[in-house]
Amino acid sequence: MKLLFVRHADPDYANDSLTPAGRLEAQALADRLIHEDITEFYVSPLGRAKETASYTLNRLNRTATEYSWLQEFPARAARPDLHGRRSVAWDWLPEDWTADPAFIDPNHWYDHPVMQEAHVKEIYDEAGEAFFQLLAEHGYVHENNLFRVEKENHDTLCFFCHFGIEAALLSHLFHMSPMYLWHNFVALPSSVTLVISEERQQGKASFRTSYFGDLSHLYAKGLSPSFSARFCECWSDDTRHV
Repeated sequence: MKLLFVRHADPDYANDSLTPAGRLEAQALADRLIHEDITEFYVSPLGRAKETASYTLNRLNRTATEYSWLQEFPARAARPDLHGRRSVAWDWLPEDWTADPAFIDPNHWYDHPVMQEAHVKEIYDEAGEAFFQLLAEHGYVHENNLFRVEKENHDTLCFFCHFGIEAALLSHLFHMSPMYLWHNFVALPSSVTLVISEERQQGKASFRTSYFGDLSHLYAKGLSPSFSARFCECWSDDTRHV
């Protein structure tokens, strides 16, 4: 089974939609995805993801199933460096999360008081349980950090969603702390990530990433990637710092 995670195109966050550049990205993305043999489409309830998906769905005359758990990871916490001000729970300064070894432990990253106060683990688990239920419906049942194959298949499932939840779902899939993915990876707008099952022992499957955050559809159209989700490359840059 193949899993395609697609981040929404360049966002207009104020209106929960796409910018003009984002609409060009979504068109280029559609030119790519219409050639994939996609079994099912799933989409976040947020406008920017639904608008991104619409370009592909309209071209194929298809519909997508909307799931609330595909919305951007919603937990907001009083991050230490923000002096009590709440921010997304998955965006910490490097010096804060790398200082505590618990953050890289898949069974303890959520133990920090800030994470507990914001109920991050509960939100994370709700999304993971819903995701695993969907995979089970397609024949792959999560069991002891692997997957029991009840019905092997070559289905391709496509998820139009957001970077924060994409990283959370991948961390469930790989049984690893999401802090690695949230802070050491970035899926830029309209990027595509492909994860494929491997059944090296009959009846037991795991998943491996074939590519992450691919933007070849933009380069094919001569478009430059959007900056959203990144931070300044150098401190002196006139780009996002916080």
